[in-house]
Amino acid sequence: MVPSLLLSFREGLEAALIIGILLGTLKKIERPEFRTHVWGGAALAVGASILAALILQWVGASFEGTAEATFEGITMLLSAGVLTWVILWMQRQSQTINSQLSSDVRRAVIAGSKGAMFSLAFLAIIREGLELVLILTATSYTTDRFSILLGAGVGLAVAVLIGYLLFNRLIKLNLSQFFRVTSILLILFAAGLVAHGVHELNEAGIIPSVIEHVWDINPILDETSLGGEILKALFGYNGNPSLTEVFAYFAYYLGLAWVYRRQAASFQLATA
Repeated sequence: MVPSLLLSFREGLEAALIIGILLGTLKKIERPEFRTHVWGGAALAVGASILAALILQWVGASFEGTAEATFEGITMLLSAGVLTWVILWMQRQSQTINSQLSSDVRRAVIAGSKGAMFSLAFLAIIREGLELVLILTATSYTTDRFSILLGAGVGLAVAVLIGYLLFNRLIKLNLSQFFRVTSILLILFAAGLVAHGVHELNEAGIIPSVIEHVWDINPILDETSLGGEILKALFGYNGNPSLTEVFAYFAYYLGLAWVYRRQAASFQLATA
């Protein structure tokens, strides 16, 4: 439940902030007639995301045996990649997203294009929705689906509430600090997805285990126990991982550190 709650809360809050920026800009330039199209685009994006979730579940349920393990492994690795991209994208765009969206709104209003306003809201929200659907689908392979749905529902509800309070200036939230802390948690979660994905592909025979069990600490902390299940859902804990699982887990961190260094160097060059 905790991973889906955190993921849904973060993605939901990002979507709520985007809607807040669009509506806030319309309010500032006194063009309330475009609000309906913002909400319409957002509603269609939510509906399309739900449809995508149902299709993914249907496709996943149609596989059995090796094909099922392959599908789950690929979904987990793809979800880890998407989650990492979201974290890196948010780090790059957090300082400019407000001004960029506001500029897009003003251009749509000047052009008198309500279709453009609809598309702007739809494209902004559908990205968040599809990201969340893919990641929650991968998460559902490591924990029960009821917990996933409950956590997602609570996370989205809290995100909508916080977004409403922020938009109406009823509360203050240090968003940069919030996204920094949640990014660290999501990086740990993404590394776990990578390891889980490799584990599934080990079972499918696509990626060799090399060494089936590098260690076995299940007698100390069984992965099927309550504590083990929580760590498995949050951070990809496996009490007896294969060598390629361990390699993939740490390779993910090394690759991410390299990307962060590249980004930092590019930022320094841009500001020099």
